Amino acid sequence: MPHSIICTSLRLSVIAAALLAGAVHAAPAPATPEPLASTPAPAQKQLDQLAAAFYHERSSFDPMYATANGDGRYNDQIGMMISPKRRAAHFAAYRKLQQQLAALPRQRLSPADALTYDMLAFEFDSGLALASFPEHLLPLNHFEHIPGLLANYASGTASQPLATVKQQYDYLARLNALPAWIDQAIVNMKEGVRTGVVQPRPIIAAMLPQFKQLRSDTLEASIYYSPVRNFPASFSSADKQKLTAAYRATVANKLMPALDRLARYLENAYLPAGRTSTGLSALPNGAAWYQALVKDRTTLSLTPDQIHANGLREVARIEQEWVTLGPKLGYTGAPNLLAQWVTAQPKFKSFTTEAEVLDAYRAIDAKVKTRLPAMFSLLPKAQIELQLEPELTRASASDHYTPPAADGSHPGVFWAVVNDPKAYSRTGMVTLFLHEGQPGHHLHAALLKELDLPDFRKFNSENLNIAAYTEGWALYAETLGHEMGLFDDPEAYFGHLNAELMRAVRLVVDTGIHAKGWTREQAIAYMAKELGWSEARARNQIERYMVWPAQALSYKSGSLKILELRARARSALGEKFTLTKFHEVVLGDGTLPLSILERRVDAWIASAK
Repeated sequence: MPHSIICTSLRLSVIAAALLAGAVHAAPAPATPEPLASTPAPAQKQLDQLAAAFYHERSSFDPMYATANGDGRYNDQIGMMISPKRRAAHFAAYRKLQQQLAALPRQRLSPADALTYDMLAFEFDSGLALASFPEHLLPLNHFEHIPGLLANYASGTASQPLATVKQQYDYLARLNALPAWIDQAIVNMKEGVRTGVVQPRPIIAAMLPQFKQLRSDTLEASIYYSPVRNFPASFSSADKQKLTAAYRATVANKLMPALDRLARYLENAYLPAGRTSTGLSALPNGAAWYQALVKDRTTLSLTPDQIHANGLREVARIEQEWVTLGPKLGYTGAPNLLAQWVTAQPKFKSFTTEAEVLDAYRAIDAKVKTRLPAMFSLLPKAQIELQLEPELTRASASDHYTPPAADGSHPGVFWAVVNDPKAYSRTGMVTLFLHEGQPGHHLHAALLKELDLPDFRKFNSENLNIAAYTEGWALYAETLGHEMGLFDDPEAYFGHLNAELMRAVRLVVDTGIHAKGWTREQAIAYMAKELGWSEARARNQIERYMVWPAQALSYKSGSLKILELRARARSALGEKFTLTKFHEVVLGDGTLPLSILERRVDAWIASAK
């Protein structure tokens, strides 16, 4: 149930959140959408009502999803999506809405509304396809979990801002719901042990230090109490006193005991019950579960074997590039050792301060901005800011992007994680910015907020079942460094190929682990060899793929599909093909499943002819 994007997404702060004691002035929940009219209504109105009902159901089921997408209306809730009762009600609601959608006359809708109809149909099909698999019995892993996500929010610099008194109370309301979530997680893990749906033992071992660290000996040392130390100066003395009392009562009386219960259970019961197998296919009905996740994460009808073969092909293609690139960097050794050599060369690490790293990213951004108008007719109004990852979360974060708020209250932000500027390599910076900044996540996510779309389409850049588009677009955006002339620099081109190779290797190891019976050690060895990584670095990534099956497939599968569609359009249209129009077609309707995107591109080709 990951939430973070955007390479996200892809970070876990080993910090957590506090519970609100007593009366909390929580913000009212968004109004439930009006029920579908019992009397006939125009098809468009019924569709709008269905879209609103779907978005409300999904966001109330998983409010963290809404927050991650810049929708603050659910910021006072965490949801109980791991509760069997809530899950059953959620999927029942989906089935009812799906039936109502099927009764709508699609042929009476405008083309734009017909696309919304198709998107809703896709969402219901995707959600219900996973309903029978017991994801809730695996509520925790070392990579991402609700206590850690709320702890990340304690800094006030993540997706949930803490700049106003109302925002503080929203956050406190979430913290107040956390003990019940923790207790439900323990119940679920006990049921998982009984039914054989448990995490691998190395994953549980990796979780233990995190949850021990979330516990603190004193109230003041708790990460969940940290908002008290960082109240904005604009807060009145009375508000500061009330908030301090609420945080104090919550952390000391509710949260710390709940975290103690969780840590004890993990160490004393769950760890001994951990499984020795690695992949999802080792679980009951695991092969079908993985295949369902593959379809959900790629939005394509591909088998694990097909994806595995794609990965091996891409690895071979990219590694062949090392032969000619190595000498341009001053390397004359074996091509397969180029990455290791680059990593060890001090000449590629020229920074001495964090500010220098940030200035270098700003220079890349300035150069990219001059190239964008020639390639994009659609550009967002929202700006992008470049910031350093805060010290609070730096140790466990990866470079990432957070989208702008829909109300314009904060811009999109590219977060550079600089733990040691003297060890920060220049080689990967261009490609990283093209992916996380612009034209990657920023152009997509910021533009998405500005399009006239239903909420469920506007606030879905974090939705995992269309990550093949979001991450596929960002990986495709990296390749635009060719057209921008940014890869004329051998250093930058190495960084691009090295990042691309990692995504190709992911296709191989993810399918290897979950469909081909690879052991953890086998996957670690393959990744370390192909990427020139240390065993520890490869292990960190492999263990991520172990607990997040099929997510790693979205990047490369998505970019390959977009590149395929671009080549198809160029071949079919010849001189009529323009990159600006292709990008307009790909970005102009917001986030789409790749199967629907393909139909949109084919329709454009037909009309352009």
